[in-house]
Amino acid sequence: MPHHHQFYIGGQWVDTTSPARFDVISPATEAAVGSIALGGPDDVVRAVAAARAAFPAFSASTREARLDLLQRICAAYKARYEDMARAISTEMGAPYKHLAGSAQSGSGLAHFKAAAAALADFPFEHSRGTTRILREPIGVCALITPWNWPANQMACKVAPALAAGCTMVLKPSELAPLSAIILAEILDAAGVPEGVFNLVNGDGPGVGAPLCAHPEVDMVSFTGSTRAGKQVMKSAADTIKKVALELGGKSANILLDDADFPRMVKLGVLTLMTNSGQNCNAPSRMLVPEARLAEVEEIAAAALSRVVVGDPDADGTTMGPLANRAQFERVQALIATGLAEGGKLVAGGPGRPDGMERGFFARPTIFSGVTPTMTIAREEIFGPVLSILTYKDEEDAIRIANDTVYGLSGYVSSSDLGRARAVARRLRTGNVHLNGAPIDLAGPFGGYRQSGLGREWGAFGIEEFLEVKAILGYGDD
Repeated sequence: MPHHHQFYIGGQWVDTTSPARFDVISPATEAAVGSIALGGPDDVVRAVAAARAAFPAFSASTREARLDLLQRICAAYKARYEDMARAISTEMGAPYKHLAGSAQSGSGLAHFKAAAAALADFPFEHSRGTTRILREPIGVCALITPWNWPANQMACKVAPALAAGCTMVLKPSELAPLSAIILAEILDAAGVPEGVFNLVNGDGPGVGAPLCAHPEVDMVSFTGSTRAGKQVMKSAADTIKKVALELGGKSANILLDDADFPRMVKLGVLTLMTNSGQNCNAPSRMLVPEARLAEVEEIAAAALSRVVVGDPDADGTTMGPLANRAQFERVQALIATGLAEGGKLVAGGPGRPDGMERGFFARPTIFSGVTPTMTIAREEIFGPVLSILTYKDEEDAIRIANDTVYGLSGYVSSSDLGRARAVARRLRTGNVHLNGAPIDLAGPFGGYRQSGLGREWGAFGIEEFLEVKAILGYGDD
């Protein structure tokens, strides 16, 4: 990947006024694989001005024109699919065959398809009595995305913003910017009008904060840590702009006493280990009946035989490194804390896997004997670390699951679907997966409490980028 020191503003690749450069590090080798420019406030001003200039015409475009645009983007994305997968594998270490080339790259394309499907019959107008209710594009949007699912997180913001008729400035994570450059090239090839989409690379203080505070930005959509989300809200507060946040999680995976334990314990372990555990909705707390603990420990340990940690380019690798040094060090510190606080190590532990001397590779780790007050049961680890907790009865399981500041996702397994549904209704979380159900891009994604504000995906994602107007005395159609 060559050095890329320009930004995409107003339909062109332009030079930055900032002299700052930033090396993109391969987490598998710890070597630089390219570099980007780090933008500053002047670049933000240019990008926002381009988005503002493009807004009147694009916001007035027809549903049919935006549908055509999304379809062209899907075609352009397919043409660059492998390039996107390679960029993601390079910048964050996702195994090319088992993750980057399938779920990671594929999720970006899927969100553009889902946005098009939702746009096709989205209700932008309806009447209530003699009042006409309109949903109109909110304006210029700042989109700030993380490093863990680059294509997914960019597309689930860019696609609905385009469908709604908004213009935007994207600031991807400076730790995983290569996929964003590919996306900008895809959108350019698809003929997105000048100024509708703009890309400025940079860090939080240099680009993120000025974007959030800019008076001509009407909305900020941010995905990242809860800590950073609080800063986004503070930066946006002075100009009273809309803020949508998708933040952290500490999701409970409740296995009721009538669940299929061999299947659901294994699925819970492997789901957590996906993407090296760097998923905000990861089932990181497995809640099991006290009497089944020994059985669960045995099944969980055996499930790790399916997890192959190694070179992201190797065909057999199912789990690559953690995405960066800071995350590696955080995971190692929390594993050490789990041991110090009395967690029982079922598998894994501190350090790299045997034979690995470099790269941010962590050992898939399972703790048992975890209590709800332990640090590893309360803090989002964002790594391949599972905590197994026990409960006395169903009421106790629900209480433990809800005993968290987060509320992004949850998981419930039972042979009785009605029972699983009843437990799901009592969980204070934005999503609940029953019996291992996969994600659904047509459904809403987002969390309660410190897991965020608003919802993404499909029609719910489009709604986030719209204002509501009432025209009174409009009369009948």
